[in-house]
Amino acid sequence: MPATRPRMQATLDEGTGVPAPGEHRNRHWPGAIAQVLLRLAYPALILCAWRWDAPRYAGCLLLVLLWLQRWVGRGVIGTSLRRLSALDWGVVALLSGASLAIVLTNSELLLRLYPSLVNLGLLIAFGATLTGGGPTMIEKFARLGKPDLPPAAVRHTRRVTWVWCGFFALNGAFSAYTAVYWSQASWSLYNGAIAYGLIGLLLLAEVVWRYLVVLPRAARSEAA
Repeated sequence: MPATRPRMQATLDEGTGVPAPGEHRNRHWPGAIAQVLLRLAYPALILCAWRWDAPRYAGCLLLVLLWLQRWVGRGVIGTSLRRLSALDWGVVALLSGASLAIVLTNSELLLRLYPSLVNLGLLIAFGATLTGGGPTMIEKFARLGKPDLPPAAVRHTRRVTWVWCGFFALNGAFSAYTAVYWSQASWSLYNGAIAYGLIGLLLLAEVVWRYLVVLPRAARSEAA
């Protein structure tokens, strides 16, 4: 009898529409993988864009990627759209408008300026969390790995959010410079590869510093 219980439970779960244990978690894997692939598709698109004669093709793909990133892995379209805040809608409208402008005008300059607009959107998103007294963007990320974040670490994440804002401001300005003065190949190399390498280094350095220095120091302070 005990051996048949798992099968009976699975049958009941299937009949009632309630996911069996572990099934809900497994259902998230395809969406998570799709999200990662969509994130990687953007720099790959920028790396390849300079090889195309018609910028509007890249503009079409940028628009599709922008909206797919907000739909895939987040349930039905209506639910994901309702989760967008007014700020989110503003950033989406900015990048959607830029993509549509590239499609309509077939302008290479507008395509080149698109990465700087992405940095502007990230600057707005990160900077908005520094106001209003709520958790900052880096604090939200940090709590994914450690929900019980000590006060000292919270203060650290706030400072790091300021660092990211500075990075996006500087990177956006330099990206605009490459759009105007650099060759197509150099522009795509920086905005599709080098800039993301810098983001990865900054992210890795912050995580290592947080776990090796900030959190142990906070633990010693609380124990004292």
